[in-house]
Amino acid sequence: MLDDLLRRHDGVITLDQAKASGLSADSVQRLVASGHWRRCARGVYFVDDRPFTDAARIRSAVWGYGKQAAASGLAAAWWQGLTRFAPEVTEITVPRNSHGRRRAGCRVRRRDLAPTDLTSCRGLCVTARPLTVVEAATRPGGGAAIMDAALQGGSPLRELWQAHLRNKGRYGSPSARRLLFAAQDGARSEAERLLVKALRVAGITGWLANHPAGPYVIDVAFPDLGVAIEIDGWAFHSDPEKFRSDRRRQNYLIVNGWQVLRFTWLDITAYPERVIGTIRSAISAR
Repeated sequence: MLDDLLRRHDGVITLDQAKASGLSADSVQRLVASGHWRRCARGVYFVDDRPFTDAARIRSAVWGYGKQAAASGLAAAWWQGLTRFAPEVTEITVPRNSHGRRRAGCRVRRRDLAPTDLTSCRGLCVTARPLTVVEAATRPGGGAAIMDAALQGGSPLRELWQAHLRNKGRYGSPSARRLLFAAQDGARSEAERLLVKALRVAGITGWLANHPAGPYVIDVAFPDLGVAIEIDGWAFHSDPEKFRSDRRRQNYLIVNGWQVLRFTWLDITAYPERVIGTIRSAISAR
């Protein structure tokens, strides 16, 4: 029973779990004194016969703040497979009235979360996926890519908005609101504005915004060169009709001699230099 628990919990165990497995407090102290177990925090231990992985680090950090603590931010995002790399600092959310020392490698957020904003994943309490996406997208090292990936992966935008509205006033809330508005209906217009600004800063000329082409309007066009730039927001990921409409428009432009470049909100906000480089290559080749 103890071996199975340790295997499922990345080698991390609490004093209460050890007692439930048949060990006394004295037995635990002897294991620590002998070097077989390592004390990570008060009442939290790591069985030192295996690598101390990122999962063990995050689990022990969260459990070290008590039973009501939850992994949040990028720690919760990594735990739920939303990011590839584990953050160096573990963000932990605890109730407002909780106590506990600050510890190296941890960042504590004190707030009371609704039950719907918490879930258990592999035996660890973490913020539920919608709140995790909304928060991790605003953290340094996270970014809009997390929300973009979640929307493409089927996370309903409505659920992200609901999680945001339940937790207004938290750290990163204004940034999350801007991202959600962009995902909802403003990504294309906001991305157009940012692209126009980037073109001006780069000194690129010869383009027109909202240029008519037959029954369609090109977001940004180089009419003399036949280069059309089309911008996708986020909402199109989950809107089949919008997807089909965009493809019909693209096919029309190509048939009528336009070279079409497509960029997403994420491209323009996160990788503007790459976008400008691609545009330069396209217009210099015409």
